[in-house]
Amino acid sequence: MTTVAFIGLGNMGNPMAANLVKAGHAVHGFDLMPEHLETARSNGVTVMANAIAAAKDADVVITMLPAGKHVLSVYEDIAPKVKKGALLIDSSTIDVDSARKAHAIAAAHGLLSVDAPVSGGTGGAAAGTLTFMAGGAQAAFEKAEPVLQPMAGRIVHCGDAGAGQAAKICNNMILGISMIGVAEAFVLAEKLGLSHQALFDVASTSSGQCWSLTSYCPVPGPVPNSPANRDYQPGFAAALMLKDLKLSQEAAQQAGAVTPLGAEATQLYALYSALGHGGTDFSGIIKFLRGQPA
Repeated sequence: MTTVAFIGLGNMGNPMAANLVKAGHAVHGFDLMPEHLETARSNGVTVMANAIAAAKDADVVITMLPAGKHVLSVYEDIAPKVKKGALLIDSSTIDVDSARKAHAIAAAHGLLSVDAPVSGGTGGAAAGTLTFMAGGAQAAFEKAEPVLQPMAGRIVHCGDAGAGQAAKICNNMILGISMIGVAEAFVLAEKLGLSHQALFDVASTSSGQCWSLTSYCPVPGPVPNSPANRDYQPGFAAALMLKDLKLSQEAAQQAGAVTPLGAEATQLYALYSALGHGGTDFSGIIKFLRGQPA
């Protein structure tokens, strides 16, 4: 049995921690929100008073936090306090530069570390089918893999420090662009008198096929499990898609990459979120493209 500290028990962190408990690990958890701690306690997590208390006796520390500044703050606090040989895994989605700084903090204290952001949303977190994109030294990855396994459908070692975050940013830029493309196609089909099902039946089996269509269709009906059938309850909130797209554009600027579609997708999700829809699923942008109110 491994003792795992889990810091950040929100919509993703809580079900991930619950799957670690189910796998037989002792999980010590901390979050700033009392309601998140109550959920964690009900899932078998031992709730601790603060991040240091959660981490100090852990073999592995997993963080799932909103932004790079939060990850770096926690790493600065816990790295001097954790026991020798502990592994730090950050599953937040943050900028590559912050991820590399987090690795540097770990290394300065003689700790192995992995950046391992995830894809799969809250459904994947609950089902234990997340894709982990891991960056870090081979030795760190080999130590992390069995801990990630109860939460994962797939684990990919993408390269050295920061490579996991780079893969996540690129993947979600594809996702944001493709969802807008699929939504635009359905809006056009509506104007042309083509039914949702007819477009789906054609595009899902021909060259228009993509995950945004076949797994997360932005109109109700063709894919029963998509958020469109639940009035666009997330899922993956539009505000989180906007966060990831902004990270992609920051990375593109720093790397000197030209990403015009990524830039346009960022602007569209910024407008959608500014209208008060940041809490809805990102596939709900089809309403914005139709010119519909909330």
